Amino acid sequence: MKIRNAVALVTGSNRGLGKAFAEQLLAGGAKKVYAAARDPSSIKLAGVEKIKLDVTKLDEIAAAAKNCGDVTLIVNNAGIARGSGFLGADTIEHARAEMDTNYFGPLLMSRAFAPVLAKHGGGAIINVLSVLSWITFPGAGTYCASKSAAWALSNGLRQELADQKTQVVALHVGLMDTDMARDIPGPRSNPADVVRQVLAVLESGGSEVLADQSSRGVKKGLSAEPGVYLGGAPH
Repeated sequence: MKIRNAVALVTGSNRGLGKAFAEQLLAGGAKKVYAAARDPSSIKLAGVEKIKLDVTKLDEIAAAAKNCGDVTLIVNNAGIARGSGFLGADTIEHARAEMDTNYFGPLLMSRAFAPVLAKHGGGAIINVLSVLSWITFPGAGTYCASKSAAWALSNGLRQELADQKTQVVALHVGLMDTDMARDIPGPRSNPADVVRQVLAVLESGGSEVLADQSSRGVKKGLSAEPGVYLGGAPH
């Protein structure tokens, strides 16, 4: 899929990676970029069409699909992290919130917009996942579970939407220089660099982006002994 003349909808586009997607889509010649956020007034980027969209609300997703019928590219970027393990007092509340946004959000968006994409020749869906789609860290277990579910979703959508020629791209990345990761120590990627990689893979017809050394090392470590998901170190 080509960026030039595409019509994109980016969820969670008021900051961080979502804002970087919107910026680079505009710079790449997209005909229109719908910038979606729960509070559209928080979107400060010029040149986009702001829309109110909470990906956990069915009525808002349905309205977006109805009102944005020219979309050819969906970027499922909106996500939350509650910093919760599996055995804490608030685990169930946090797990449900993360699943609602990080898994059910992309699922509902993909279901709602699949007919729209089909109408325009197939288009594409980009799902923002994580290196934590493949491994689980203490203190972030519920977030990891939601991203693992979103990885399975991406793989399933790729198969189910193949007949209508919808390209599905999954982004795996570790820490980025965003508000979500600001209190987590360690090296981090520039969101603009990550988006450049994703859009290059999109235009080449690819399906997966390993945007940093962390994601590349962990994927390689899945088949190691012991597997990295069992506690082995990525290489």
